[in-house]
Amino acid sequence: MAFTTKLLRSSSISSHRNYSKTPTPKFKKGSNWKSVVGLEVHAQISSTSKLFSASSTKFSNPLNTNVSLFDAATPGTLPVLNKRCVEAGVLTALSLNCKVNPVSYFDRKHYFYADMPAGYQITQQRVPLASQGMLDFHVFTPGVHESPYKTSARIKQLQLEQDSGKSLHDSDRSLVDLNRAGVPLMEVVFEPDLVDGEEAAALIKELMSILERIETCSCKMEEGALRVDANVSVHKNGEPLGIRTEIKNIGSVRGVAAAVKYEIERQIKTKKEGGVIVNETRAWNPEKKITVAMRDKEVQQDYRYMPEPNLPPLLVAMGPVSGGKVNADEIKSRMPELPEQTRTRLREDFGLNMNHSIILVNEFCLLKLFEGALSGRSISPSKLANFLINELNQVLNEKNKEMRDLRLNASHIGEIMELLDKGTINRSIATSILVELIEGNTENPTKIMQDNNWQQITDEQELRDICIAVLAENEKGVQQYLNGKSKVFKAFLGAVFKKSETKADMKKCNNILKDLLAQRQKK
Repeated sequence: MAFTTKLLRSSSISSHRNYSKTPTPKFKKGSNWKSVVGLEVHAQISSTSKLFSASSTKFSNPLNTNVSLFDAATPGTLPVLNKRCVEAGVLTALSLNCKVNPVSYFDRKHYFYADMPAGYQITQQRVPLASQGMLDFHVFTPGVHESPYKTSARIKQLQLEQDSGKSLHDSDRSLVDLNRAGVPLMEVVFEPDLVDGEEAAALIKELMSILERIETCSCKMEEGALRVDANVSVHKNGEPLGIRTEIKNIGSVRGVAAAVKYEIERQIKTKKEGGVIVNETRAWNPEKKITVAMRDKEVQQDYRYMPEPNLPPLLVAMGPVSGGKVNADEIKSRMPELPEQTRTRLREDFGLNMNHSIILVNEFCLLKLFEGALSGRSISPSKLANFLINELNQVLNEKNKEMRDLRLNASHIGEIMELLDKGTINRSIATSILVELIEGNTENPTKIMQDNNWQQITDEQELRDICIAVLAENEKGVQQYLNGKSKVFKAFLGAVFKKSETKADMKKCNNILKDLLAQRQKK
């Protein structure tokens, strides 16, 4: 009892960020219509066992094999709280600048789904694990934004809860898989501080970067490890906030951007045509790229919240206190470098610009390649960042591969950059070597270059012979150039590049061509 009293008197641990309790939505400039977006994120905690049972959480296990007696709501079974999940929740809360509550409580949220055997979900409604956080993030989508800008979203609360199972339907029957029933979740509830889909997607990307960095969630959205609900409303400036709709279970980052964008446009169009926005739940259809009505929310559902009688208050120790489920200060001392700190370090230590630092940090595996390639090498960090961001992404798009699926050796990337710096290969050959590595070639870049005879042609006479041959084959273009049509010079460069099988040193060829054409001009 003395320990509990001491905890209650202790101040909650946080990062001491200012937090306004009154929502102050930011509005997008230059539009008569204002959109307001808030997100709720369910992140599956990286744990080998469930929140209240010892059952496995492995995604690939056969149906209904990750199920204990408690998960199946067998009478007489009791929940046992997973310490790993509490530690992950506290670490996540601290990483999101939240105030960790020294005492939090579990509640029962009643609703009756076939895939929820107990008829209720154990969650934290009254006093969650953490609250009043703030997440700063950068918004930058190439092709949408000319330059990055920084904004923030407040976090109302972070709570621990168990997942439900999954209903499977076919033409004539419905089946239930309880593998997910009881899987540990962190629900992060953001205030409605966003203005559009790009901000929503950027927020999710930043959240994923943090969770992956601190290893509290795999963030594999394709496995349901991170699911996003978006609340969207529109109104005109000076008018009250509009009726909001909720888009449930969006399964990708770009899906978040597209779903919110579509819903904003749908609501504006409906209001312009004199229609009424209904408070409802909608689903995102990624194939058709539309939101679809699921059920209305006009009548508030009564979940009959009640304290969970089988779980005591969750106590989090702080400072020198030795009791409690976990110690928040001890967890905070183990916190790794967070994404915003990494972005700052990339700019200050390596001279990268803001755009490059944002893109590298947003893709953690890209960042590891960057840092690994630099290790022990005197190559240009900015050239390396350019190569990874442009060439690597281009190859991945052409091969329809995902960044997270790559198994590239960072040392091989560094070796490619060294070959480039020495002039042994040009950028086109570097990309060809990269393709080989992505497709599974295990040789080092130098060996790949030698096996394919991909060394850059740097011999002046050999390059001159190629240029002379190209001009001889393009006499019409030469006459156009001599008559003042300088644009055809690029065609000459392209022809030289092709004739050399992309191996020519194009800087030298540029000068050689100009010299040859100048000689023709004098005649």
